[in-house]
Amino acid sequence: MIAHTLHVDLGERSYPIYIGRGLLGNAELLCRHIGGKQVVLVSNDTVAPLYAQRVLDALGPRERVTEVVLPDGEQHKTLDTLGRIFDRVLADGHNRTTTFVALGGGVVGDVTGFAAACYQRGVDFVQLPTTLLSQVDSSVGGKTGVNHALGKNMIGAFHQPRAVLIDIDTLHTLPGRELSAGLAEVIKYGLICDAGFHAWLLDNLPRLMAMEEAALAEAIERSCASKAAVVAADEREGGVRAILNLGHTFGHAIETHQGYGEWLHGEAVAAGMVLAARLSAARGWIAGDDVEALIALLRQAKLPVAPPTGMSVADFRTLMARDKKVLDGRLRLVLLREIGAATVVDDVSDDELAQLFSAA
Repeated sequence: MIAHTLHVDLGERSYPIYIGRGLLGNAELLCRHIGGKQVVLVSNDTVAPLYAQRVLDALGPRERVTEVVLPDGEQHKTLDTLGRIFDRVLADGHNRTTTFVALGGGVVGDVTGFAAACYQRGVDFVQLPTTLLSQVDSSVGGKTGVNHALGKNMIGAFHQPRAVLIDIDTLHTLPGRELSAGLAEVIKYGLICDAGFHAWLLDNLPRLMAMEEAALAEAIERSCASKAAVVAADEREGGVRAILNLGHTFGHAIETHQGYGEWLHGEAVAAGMVLAARLSAARGWIAGDDVEALIALLRQAKLPVAPPTGMSVADFRTLMARDKKVLDGRLRLVLLREIGAATVVDDVSDDELAQLFSAA
């Protein structure tokens, strides 16, 4: 059952986003976006036992189907893991008409998309995101890649999927911590471009925490609509797309410092959004009450609201200096002009950062 259909408008690279129930087993819908007779299904050892057979049944008999099951976790989002995919695909003789299908969360989607971007200089792929975070964020927009010990997502490519199928049923097997991590990205959209959605979240977060289907469908649809609009306006992050990184520069520094997988991406982003909100308030752009309301919302979602203890301002400076959003040696941060309106700045001083972390 398809509840919502959205479109990412990118000319010849445009594609649909389907949101509904039972979509992983919808053979007609899935096969509509797979042109060739060869498929590579990539998942991980947590998701594959739950959903891989359902997808394989929907794919039906084909000339060649290769299933690649990766270890689960952010720490496996590496070039070595990418090589494991290529080893299997090459050994099984897949050609450039093959389609890669990513079944899993953000790590599976990012690695599979990057593999598809590289294999024989680019093949089709389809996203089947199974976590809230991947459904509302990483599966949409064509950012693919892997991490490096010195920085997150520093190696990758822009490669748009042929379609995104969001099956809400998969959220029922999602651990509570992963649900909370996804809510961080949901909350982000209200802050950066939709004040009405932010107000809705202030009233409806308990329904999301209780896994109410109607509330989840609405939150996913509104989040994806926001991201689709931003991506359509700026596919390769030359301008407005950077606002999607609210809290991410701080958050990526936390993930790198702590070791990939210790803090979930959404947890690090949540703490990063609080830092960005405090910095915005210090500049007089949003009110202190707005910051406190955000903190209360994140706490309600069971998310951290401060950086890890023991992480110094020097740690942040060093790691953020390696961020891929740094241009010409200038650190760029996403701040809030008001709730529902974000801006990118490159003039945050060392004194501002020092004051920010002394208050945190």
